[in-house]
Amino acid sequence: MEQYIIKGGNPLVGEVVIGGAKNAALGILAAAIMTDGECLIDNMPNVRDTNVLLQAMEGIGATIDRKGDNEVVISGKNIDSTGDLIVDNEYIRKIRASYYLIGALLGKYRKAQVVLPGGCDIGSRPIDQHIKGFRALGAEVKIEHGMIIAQAEQLVGNRIYLDVVSVGATINIMMAASLAQGNTVIENAAKEPHIVDVANFLNSMGANIRGAGTDVIRIKGVEKFHDTEYSVIPDQIEAGTFMMAAAATRGDVLIKNVIPKHLETISAKLIEIGAEIEESDDAVRVVAAQRLRHTQVKTLPYPGFPTDMQPQMAITLGLSTGTSTITESIFENRFRYVEELRRMGANIKMVEGNTAIIHGVEKYTGASVAAPDLRAGAALVIAGLAAEGYTTVTQIGYIQRGYERFDEKLRALGGLIEKVDSEKETNKFIYKTGTVN
Repeated sequence: MEQYIIKGGNPLVGEVVIGGAKNAALGILAAAIMTDGECLIDNMPNVRDTNVLLQAMEGIGATIDRKGDNEVVISGKNIDSTGDLIVDNEYIRKIRASYYLIGALLGKYRKAQVVLPGGCDIGSRPIDQHIKGFRALGAEVKIEHGMIIAQAEQLVGNRIYLDVVSVGATINIMMAASLAQGNTVIENAAKEPHIVDVANFLNSMGANIRGAGTDVIRIKGVEKFHDTEYSVIPDQIEAGTFMMAAAATRGDVLIKNVIPKHLETISAKLIEIGAEIEESDDAVRVVAAQRLRHTQVKTLPYPGFPTDMQPQMAITLGLSTGTSTITESIFENRFRYVEELRRMGANIKMVEGNTAIIHGVEKYTGASVAAPDLRAGAALVIAGLAAEGYTTVTQIGYIQRGYERFDEKLRALGGLIEKVDSEKETNKFIYKTGTVN
């Protein structure tokens, strides 16, 4: 089984180029089947989640033409709408974004059957807000045999208030409403950068969406979409992960192809604990020349501190001076990495299940740990890079869901990390790095 082996202790130094945003790409890829024309999408992250979604789309008849690792042409022209439009295979069951195909198919074909979504077990992520939105537009929605079944004679615009801020529901309703009759207003909408990106993509196909990025999105339904070419925004969370990696290893990293505004809350916390941040138009440099300080963090919907950055922040604070706290307000299972990090010498205590009290330690020590989910897996890799000695990270399939060429990018910054799948390869790495300081 593939795993990462890491020899820690080297500050990360150099430049890294950030890929396209996974969370934006998943919505955009699904929406691309809503036109019979061709959609050329570039800066697409070549990760497991996007590849599985493309497979599922191909399975219902969409034409998928890969032009390279990060470019794809998609057409929904050959989708057979006379059938039930069932999306279900062993792979799609494992990703959360399968549900975007409901909004896309319901919008265009007025019907969809999609397997209930999977993804990382980071806590309850119910789809009730999605269903509420579809029903408000006039669809009948039921759940049977592990499938979400949605159909409508016609979709009609409506005013929809989301009871909780939901990125997935906002995107799904936005897609379906774009081809509905009349006007739709989504209130208490999510404001994340990838909401804006999916809205911009839909608009580039002919949709009429205003207000994306605010808590009120207004959509005027149109009859059909047309061809488009579109480039996915840079990945805010990948960028943030490398920012934390620079900080935790006391390195100096220039992170290129980013939108600094999307990183403001991450940058603010790093400045607060003593890191130096230099911003330019499309890059952020993070320098941490000495041990960092403690702080308090609470995860919140955008523009608050992202829940997807919480484990990486915890790794960094675990090596800082004094006592820090992190309160998780989004997902209840987000702290499953804590036990793994304790194996590396971290001093973390949990209070009331959603708050971690972190007493900073001088150093982590290498250990064998398992990635419990995507972001925690990346965080444990960072911990390994900052630790003394050797660390192995297993269950790296989670990490490959959302980070493209992760180990390769870290090696380019001086990180001693290798992907191995045998004891022989592990021993070879240890022998090779045994003399490296």
